[in-house]
Amino acid sequence: MIPMVDLKKQYLSLKDEIDPAIQQALGATQYILGPNVSGFEQEAADYLGVKHTIGVASGTDALHLALIAAGIKEGDEVITTPFTFIATAEAIKYVGAIPVFVDIDPDTFNIDAAQVRAAITPATRAILPVHLFGQPADMSALQTIAKEHKLLMVEDCAQSFGADIDGDQSGSLSIAGCFSFFPSKNLGCFGDGGLISTNSDEIAEHLKVLRNHGSWKRYHHSELGFNSRLDELQAVVLRAKLKHIDEYNQQRRRVAHRYTTALSQLPDITPPHEDGKGTHVYHQYTLLSEQRDEIMQALQAKDIACAVYYPIPLHQQEVFSEDCANLSLPVTEKIVSQCMSLPIYPELEDEQIDIILDVIKGVVLG
Repeated sequence: MIPMVDLKKQYLSLKDEIDPAIQQALGATQYILGPNVSGFEQEAADYLGVKHTIGVASGTDALHLALIAAGIKEGDEVITTPFTFIATAEAIKYVGAIPVFVDIDPDTFNIDAAQVRAAITPATRAILPVHLFGQPADMSALQTIAKEHKLLMVEDCAQSFGADIDGDQSGSLSIAGCFSFFPSKNLGCFGDGGLISTNSDEIAEHLKVLRNHGSWKRYHHSELGFNSRLDELQAVVLRAKLKHIDEYNQQRRRVAHRYTTALSQLPDITPPHEDGKGTHVYHQYTLLSEQRDEIMQALQAKDIACAVYYPIPLHQQEVFSEDCANLSLPVTEKIVSQCMSLPIYPELEDEQIDIILDVIKGVVLG
């Protein structure tokens, strides 16, 4: 079988580094907010080029806590994309705000800046772009809009660790960047984990209180907080992997470009687009085809994994029906009917890529 991601290969390549470090952490018995968490936070901040990073329990928590710390409140409107994992909009609802979904760019699949501008109302407080599949959103245009309308911006970087935009890392171009370390991510741990990046001293201090039961000092609680701390053992794994993130992303780009070179020659296949404004790090390799279902069936018949991210856009999800009555977003709706993702991970071999491509060619060319 060719899986969507092979986590075992990556673990085995780092086993001699990770296993002793975990044993050392176990022996130290500092399991909550220990030295590996603080060490990883500093190393991640240095890599991302920001003043602060704050480890939390998941990418969803990163979004939730970042919105609270940014001051987003009940009734505020937050403009975001419908083509993303539900966590993006869940976090908006968690704080009592209203997700305002706008259509996406047909090439990058990211939020369309022109649609953002058109959706602004007196209730709009923030923009929440997603760097989907590892392709950075058009941050320059979004920053201009945010500045003109005095809006906050929080980045969903769950799929874009290591993606730079004109030399600046995703997560460094807004009031807060929110990362997920779910195991399959470009930088993934061995369970759940998340991170918030910020250049604001005030927000960083607030986040440290929020993640720890609203406590700034032991048994002193200034507000209702959360139990959302990055685990010490997960930080061990992340410290080991962070050293290799650029190499991992380069290998993902190798895989993606091998796919694209072949697929761009085929009819009815639209490979992923790189807009040149930022480095695509290919958390997913997502193509478009009207023959999607046939291609997926052929791949699955050969024991090759494939997937649709995401088959139902958020504005059509039942949970958001009250916010999205009669909302039509035609670009998004067309893309979800044609998109599919192929296996992609740093260790995917050229021979495996060619097997996948041969199956696709067999369907498209008959």
